[in-house]
Amino acid sequence: MESDCRIPMACLRPRILALHALFWGLVSLRVFGAALLSDEKAAVAVTKAVTAPCWQHEEFVVAKECSSCEGLQSKTISACSQTGFVEKINCTNSNRDEYKSCRSTKMEEHLFWKFEGAMLALTVVFAILVVTRQHSLDRQASDKVRRQIESI
Repeated sequence: MESDCRIPMACLRPRILALHALFWGLVSLRVFGAALLSDEKAAVAVTKAVTAPCWQHEEFVVAKECSSCEGLQSKTISACSQTGFVEKINCTNSNRDEYKSCRSTKMEEHLFWKFEGAMLALTVVFAILVVTRQHSLDRQASDKVRRQIESI
């Protein structure tokens, strides 16, 4: 007689159940944490709306192209802390000079090559693993055939 249970018995092992509970606990923590953070950010955004930089609500002209922050600049200009690069802009309506964080092409190129290097390294590692595993399986198959021939 077959059971009406549709869950495989292997899924009911305590270790598997603990891993599922841990996974779904982390997922729910992530979801509810994001909801709480978005509520806090919305409250902060309402208070910051008054002091928003002019480039967020006005037209602006770039006065100085994107460049890296030097020692003193990184401490005095808050926009430097985000990416380490800043551009000077001039807002047209209020005629204010402000600094805006930016991403430099040098930094983007550096991150691209870092990513490419990491992908190449992973490719080599996994290629070596595949070749090693294939040799192991070939050895096991030939041993099995040899044992079958010897048993005849």
